[in-house]
Amino acid sequence: MTVVTESSLPPRFSGKPRVVVTRRLLNSVESRMSELFDAVLNTNDHAMSTQELAAAMADTDVLVPTLTDRIDAGLIEGAGDRLRLIANFGAGTEHIDLAAARARGIIVSNTPGVFTDDTADMTMALIISVPRRLAQGVRVLMSGQWQGWGPSALLGHRISGKVLAIIGMGRIGQAVAHRARAFGLEVIYNNRHRLPASVENMLSARYEPDLDALIANADILSLHCPASPETHHIINAARIASMKPSACIINTSRGDLIDEDALVSALQDGRLAGAGLDVFANEPVIHSRLLELPTVVAIPHLGSATFEGREASGERVIANIRFWIDGHRPPDQVLEGWE
Repeated sequence: MTVVTESSLPPRFSGKPRVVVTRRLLNSVESRMSELFDAVLNTNDHAMSTQELAAAMADTDVLVPTLTDRIDAGLIEGAGDRLRLIANFGAGTEHIDLAAARARGIIVSNTPGVFTDDTADMTMALIISVPRRLAQGVRVLMSGQWQGWGPSALLGHRISGKVLAIIGMGRIGQAVAHRARAFGLEVIYNNRHRLPASVENMLSARYEPDLDALIANADILSLHCPASPETHHIINAARIASMKPSACIINTSRGDLIDEDALVSALQDGRLAGAGLDVFANEPVIHSRLLELPTVVAIPHLGSATFEGREASGERVIANIRFWIDGHRPPDQVLEGWE
């Protein structure tokens, strides 16, 4: 397995290496970057255009992108010879063409595991909010229509004893399963590879190899798989139709895992009880009908939005860059696609 090649090692810097950061990071992170590197910062935090990314990649040693930046093969092929490291801020790398980076001898690193607890916490918040109709309650209260407590008003469902089906049992999926135990949920899961029995026992989670069976049995379906051609619209019209009318879908992973038209149709027709969504197919543009549905709890991609997580991710980016500058493999080098 080739990890660091001679061509991917940094040159002998006469000064500080140039590092282009595509989005605004925490002040503490940016200050440290400015001390250590010739840092070019995005002070107004706008999403950089393809042309801006191309210009940045033409004259820098390190690029620090985020999930809002699509670093495709064209950008990588047109990058300047100086670019030898793409130090991604965040765990997901589906927005970076890893094969094209490998072909150019450009190392890619990320920041895995930093946002696990933050995202799992937000997932649990949605798991509670949708069955208990929190969004509808807020709408009634804020509209001035609340008439006071009533024994039959805005009834929801308790989650204890319900089946939580998890698709994708990586770090975040396992963290959600761990939290779900405390709420009395029965956890079943589907994953590319079955977890060791010891982990299943620790999480009280049961493996279901049949994805369609898992979806059909779910009271709450929570998605925690990466975006890929194989997972695009993994939740489609047919699978939504197989779900219980009382079930709900939670997505804090990637927006294109769900066919949003099919989801909207099922929610409108009452064939699905609700949805809790932190991610959307065409962010920041949101399917207009999703926001109109009272059974949807929609939040603006807040799963990783904690001071602690964002600072830790920035520190990991800095560490990866410093290891690379010293001629070592970055601790979080992405090895997918490397031989």
